[in-house]
Amino acid sequence: MAKRVHQPREDAEFDFILKMSAVPVLAYFIGTWPKAIGPCRAMDPVVSGIADEYTGRLTAVRADMTRCPSATKRYEITAAPCCVLLKKGEAVARITGTMTPAEVRQLLDGHL
Repeated sequence: MAKRVHQPREDAEFDFILKMSAVPVLAYFIGTWPKAIGPCRAMDPVVSGIADEYTGRLTAVRADMTRCPSATKRYEITAAPCCVLLKKGEAVARITGTMTPAEVRQLLDGHL
């Protein structure tokens, strides 16, 4: 993962990143169970590329659903991978499943 993608170790760290971000947050939720590992790993370079491309316009966060259970519940994440665009802590858009960079850009461009 790019250094521009935050990887919180727990809910408190996830919430701190949201609170401190002056720009919208692209929260990328991953799963660590066997069926989710492959698709989530496939999304890592997509999210890293988007984080680099949108530097200064968004904050990217890669949240493990098991390490951030409160955030997972709060944003009603039921499958991984899932990207949720957050503005001031509120979900404004989401895509679930493996995505192309173009699909993530479409999600972002409609809301940034």
